[in-house]
Parts: sequence; structure tokens; C-alpha cells
Amino acid sequence: MSSKELKTRDQIDSRYKWNIQAMISDESTIDDDLADIKKQAEDYAERFAGHLMDSSEMLFDAFAHKDDIWRRLEKIYVYAHMKRDENNAESRYQGMTDKAMSIIAAVSTSLSFFTPELLSSDEDKLLGFIVENHKLKTYEFVIKDALRQKKHILSPEEEIIMAQMGEITGATNDIFTMLNNADIKFGKIKDEKGDHVELTHGNYIRFMESHNRKLRENAYNAMYDSYKGLINTISTSYNYNTKTDVVNARIRKYDSARAAALSGDNIPGEVYDNLVDVVKDNLPELHRYIKLRKKLLGVDNLHMYDMYVPLIKIPEDNISFEEGLDIIREALKPLGEEYIRKMNQGISEGWIDVYENKGKTSGAYSFGCYDSFPYILLNYTDTIKDVFTIIHEMGHSMHSRYTRDNQPYIYGSHSIFTAEVASTVNESLLMNYFLCKETDPEMRKYLLNLYLEEFRTTLFRQTMFAEFEDITHRAIENGQVLTGDWMCEQYQTLNDKYYGPAVERDDTIRYEWARIPHFYNAFYVYKYATGYSAATAISEKILTDGKTASDSYIEFLKTGESDYPIELLKKAGVDMSKPEPIRQAMNKFNTLLDEFEELVK
Repeated sequence: MSSKELKTRDQIDSRYKWNIQAMISDESTIDDDLADIKKQAEDYAERFAGHLMDSSEMLFDAFAHKDDIWRRLEKIYVYAHMKRDENNAESRYQGMTDKAMSIIAAVSTSLSFFTPELLSSDEDKLLGFIVENHKLKTYEFVIKDALRQKKHILSPEEEIIMAQMGEITGATNDIFTMLNNADIKFGKIKDEKGDHVELTHGNYIRFMESHNRKLRENAYNAMYDSYKGLINTISTSYNYNTKTDVVNARIRKYDSARAAALSGDNIPGEVYDNLVDVVKDNLPELHRYIKLRKKLLGVDNLHMYDMYVPLIKIPEDNISFEEGLDIIREALKPLGEEYIRKMNQGISEGWIDVYENKGKTSGAYSFGCYDSFPYILLNYTDTIKDVFTIIHEMGHSMHSRYTRDNQPYIYGSHSIFTAEVASTVNESLLMNYFLCKETDPEMRKYLLNLYLEEFRTTLFRQTMFAEFEDITHRAIENGQVLTGDWMCEQYQTLNDKYYGPAVERDDTIRYEWARIPHFYNAFYVYKYATGYSAATAISEKILTDGKTASDSYIEFLKTGESDYPIELLKKAGVDMSKPEPIRQAMNKFNTLLDEFEELVK
């Protein structure tokens, strides 16, 4: 087998695979467990439907048993999903995932009476139960949050219908996932050595960072030619995905799909608008950076395939996975000994799946359930960018570890709004570690360029994505059908606005929206940008104030979903209901750009 070909799963050393057996060691029981969970949910409905408010003890039992059902089911679903991600071409785990999804829909149907019945009860009696029974204090926040959203809860009969439809409404996401990870092929291109290599999600960015411009152009065109060839199918999938968001929002009496998406975290619409407005106000600074990029690359015409190549060419040794771990241990020392100890324990327990293999889901994520390790999927390629990916995903996983160690199941997860803070604080500390110890002017320029790129790709680019989502959902709400041509033109217009006049307009980047999986989770991407802004402020506090700030931050990591994200972040000293944190992040970008401009003179 050529060394240029992707390895199969069984060719990967076990040291670099996650220890998923610690989650479920015997798959033979899964079918029986799913059947038992379904039966448990049916029995639950018979026992509790119509009797939730018989007594405070009955209400507590209903909450506790509901948690137990979902906790068991979540574990099987997460296991099946992660096994599928090891190799999307393996039909066994696709079938297991589908079956788990079917049981999720059945359980949702059986339990769908719960919230409507709870909210149809006398509010004073419900709140009185919390005072009467100390065990219900655990559920006080979730009860009061349900009362907040009371007007969006349907009748018991309607909730049953919505629950039964759940298995179907997620189809567009599943279709895109399989198309994007298992079916789509990008062909082969010539690498720097002239060898023909398969272009994949995993190595695309590496090619885009190559100083060989022809290689970048070839990879760019090959990637987007594949999406262009499927644009009608992908457009149809995204059109119906967006329609589903809009229809569900209308059924639940929200003003818009965006309002529905923000409601779960109790995020005011102004937070979304503040982000877009402040970023748009600072687009001239991004244009300044793009103009400098064109000058430093020495090209007559700057193209989008020139966006990712480092402006400062530094000979880099390959950073092995083990070396990357050593670096992040040093970088995260400001968070304290306990944080490092917990992280090292996780690494030794087998949290991380390291290398790409055939059929493996692209990109990186942190995933797991309340009763599992907070696993990390990587596609590690030995670059400094991959070290940032490790520390990013470790931020998520450590957030999960602290939360699950300190919160009950009901609050044992975390909002994406706060999760992206945990990951980006880690990235900021890593960058600070590199910059503080680096004295070589060329390497410092390289690192500053890398930092500026993090701002471009996270704060600016994700905000552009957020604008695109807002545009497409508003179009559906106004009765429009999302065609491929229309979405490509909208995306091209946004790209022109964000990147400015220094970039040559082409007919290729217009297809970029078609390869963004996050668009199938509505109004998700803006949280990357808000999280980046909050994390910039928090990391500065940690580095300036030391243990006091790091202790406050660790306390924030322990909170899970025990309050609304805006309130939780205040514990770490950041108020995201105001535009100031975003402005602070923009000021940081401008300061970095000033220093970079001065150095490259």
C-alpha cells in the first residue's frame, strides 16, 4: 500500500484510538437495552400521565425517572454515533445509530405529556412543591425555565405529534452528513513532490496552507468542483432543513426561527445583532489585514485560495502527537495544578482518537455522555495548527469533566454558547505561551500571523456565516424557496463584503456554504464568535490577575447548565449581553495587526 493512501481503521495503532470500550464493552446487549428503555418509557407514561401534581414526591419521582430513561438512552446513542464516526462506510454502526434514533423518537412520544402537563398545573402549587420538598430544589431552575417558555409548549396531543415527527425532521442533517463524509469524492491532485494523492477533508487545509500556489489552486478547485457538481442536491437538502426550522418555530409561536433557536439559552436577539454590527463596523480592519496579505504574498491578484497560507514562511519540524501534548501541558499551567492533573488522567484513560483513517468523520470534536469519558475526535497531521486543535477540543472535554463532576445529570451538559468559551480560553493561553517565549523576530511574525488568522476564521468568518443563516431563514419566512443559484449569489455578496476589494472575485468561493455542516444546526455558528470574544476577555484576566481569575474560571467550568449562559459567564467576569466584550476582541485584533505591520516593515 502506498504511504500516500489513507490507512484503514485496523491499521491505526491502538495507542492512538479512543478507549470507547470503557463506555460499552458488550454490544450484544444493546438491542435488549433499547427494547427495555422503550418499555420503561411506556410504563412511565402509564404511571405518571395525569398524576404529576398528585404530590411533591410524585413530581420528584417523575423527574428522576425521566432522567434515568434519557441517561440510559443517551449512552447508547452516543456510543453508536462515535462508532459510526470511526468509519462512516461501516453499515453496522449506521444501523445502530438509526435504531437508537428510532427509540429516541419513541421515547420522546411516550414522555411528551410531561411538559404540557407540568405547565398546565397551577403555578403557585408547582412552586410550592419546591418549597415543600427539598429534593425538588435540584429541579428548581429547570422548572422555572419551563415556566418561562410556557407559551411555546403545545397541547399534549400536539406534543405527541411533534415528538413522532422528530425522527423525520432530522433527515436533512443525516443526508448531508452521509453525503459529505461517506459519498463525496474530491479526486487526486499532485502534492509538492509531484505524487498523486487523494484529496480529503482531512488534508485540504494542509494543502491550502502550502506555499506552493499552484497546489493551493488545484486543491481549491478540486474541492469546490465536487460541491458544484452536487449543488442541486445540497441546495434542496438545505432548503428543507431551513424550512423545518421555520415551520417548527411557527408551530411553537415564536416570532422567527432565530428567536426559537436563541430562546433555549434565553439569549436576547440583541446579542446576535450586537455581534454582527460590531464586526461589520470593524471590517475596514479586516480589509487592512487582507491588503497586507496581498502585499506580503507579492501577488498581482489575491484569490481566496491564498487566504490560509502563512504569510511568514518558517521551516517547521513535524510536531508529533506526544510533543503536542507536552506543549499544551506547559501552556495551560496558568489554570492550575488540578486542571493539568485531570487532563493528564484523561489522556491516559484514552479520551482521544488521534489520526485520520478511511471513512472517519472529518474535522475534530469533543463528545460523550454523562456516564462516559468526554472523548475527543481528531484528524491529527503533525502541524502547529493541530496542536491548537488538541487544546481547543481539550477545553471542551475538560469543561465536560468539571461539569459532570459537580452537577447532576439534568445540568450535566453545557450550552454551545459557553462551551466555545472553554475551548477558546485554552487556545488563547497556548498563543500567549508561544508569544511569551519566542524571541526570534521571524517566528514571532509567524505566530502573530497565526493569531490574526484565528481572529479572521473565528470572529470574522463565523459572523459572516451567522449573517448567511439569518438571510436564508428570513427568506424562507418571507415565502421564498432557497435555490442553489440564489444562495450562491448571497454567499458571494457576503464574501465580497467581508474580505474587501483586495480579493479577486471568482466563481468558486460562492459554493463554500454547501460544505459547512454547522448550517444544519440552525444559528449555531454565531456562538463561536461570541465565545471567542468572551474567551479573549477571560484569558486576559487569567494572565493578568493570576490565581484569583483562574479560580473564578474553574468555578465557571463547574456550572454546566445550572443557569442561563449569560449569567454563567458573569461568574467568570464577562457580560455578553453588552457589546463591550466584542469590541475588546476587536481592539485585540487591531493591536496584533499594528504589531504585525510594524514587524513586517
